Amino acid sequence: MSSTSSPENATIRTDVLIVGAGPVGLFAAFEAGVIGLTCHLVDALEVQGGQCIELYPDKPIFDIPAIPVCTARELVERLTEQCRPFDPPQHLGHRVTTLESHGDDKRWRVSTDKGLVFDTAAVLLAAGNGAFVPQRIALESAAALEGRHIHYAVRETAAFAGQRVIVAGGGDSALDWALALRNIAKRVTLVHRRETFRAANASVEEAKRAAADDELDIVIGTIAALNADGGVLKSVDIKQIGGEVVIDADHVIALYGLVAELGPIAHWGIETLAGRVAVDTSNYESSRPGIFAVGDIAVYPNKQKLILSGFHEASLALRKAYTYAFPEKKRTHIHSSYDQKLSERILGADAKKDLAADE
Repeated sequence: MSSTSSPENATIRTDVLIVGAGPVGLFAAFEAGVIGLTCHLVDALEVQGGQCIELYPDKPIFDIPAIPVCTARELVERLTEQCRPFDPPQHLGHRVTTLESHGDDKRWRVSTDKGLVFDTAAVLLAAGNGAFVPQRIALESAAALEGRHIHYAVRETAAFAGQRVIVAGGGDSALDWALALRNIAKRVTLVHRRETFRAANASVEEAKRAAADDELDIVIGTIAALNADGGVLKSVDIKQIGGEVVIDADHVIALYGLVAELGPIAHWGIETLAGRVAVDTSNYESSRPGIFAVGDIAVYPNKQKLILSGFHEASLALRKAYTYAFPEKKRTHIHSSYDQKLSERILGADAKKDLAADE
């Protein structure tokens, strides 16, 4: 799947705009291709995979049909491969902001915070619990240092070469980056509020071995103060049981995970309930025709917040979305096993010969 952008001021026309590139959004992109809809994906995160990749990439998942067990990362990789024949464009690091109807054909115009504009027949919200944003350091002094000394993601490891770095957090991302930077930074200190970590056992053991070999430091406590001089970070106060310790630092990488917020979607005139989008379970359409919600962002009686539920919801939603993209057509259902055009698209030109041989 391609990550792409649009020329400045150009409007991107598509049948469906999928908001969210997590597992449900990725499967929706595949389903859109199956039934003959063009689609684009937009996600506020810089990488595809949604909260699966950001929060628990190596966590085992046991309830995906026909896959006894896989990690969240593996699931995203398989879904990406499944989408590949249709190559739906992805616009990562873009947050949807405005929605407005336009024209007599009842299409939608959707804009992002970075200037992309989409002209679409339908919008499929697959944004999990909403847009995910980093959980920030809860100190007033942090905002002024963000981007230069305070970071909530690692973009280029070279930026930390020869620097004193504090990595704050206890999950997979925090441990992975602390370990990755130990041979790049001048000194790495991993700060976590408790002695137990929420990361893969192998990473925890490796971090402890690295600390024992003096390759990095592990400090138990919480960030209490950021000490800067002239807008330049000098040190960080760490609050511990029984006192505080001061650690010299040039950078803090805070990897506390993500927090969800409905964001601008809350102002789109869609009926919501407890911060989620209310839908009709016959087609997972919201209170505004042409706007659908699937996955964790959708709410209805007896809602089950499962990935497999999101797959089902996306399939039905897209079939209703088809009627908005092609109001003059009546779509005939064909089982994928008998869909020759689909087989050729996914399997290649040889599929036609194979199908003919089987008949």
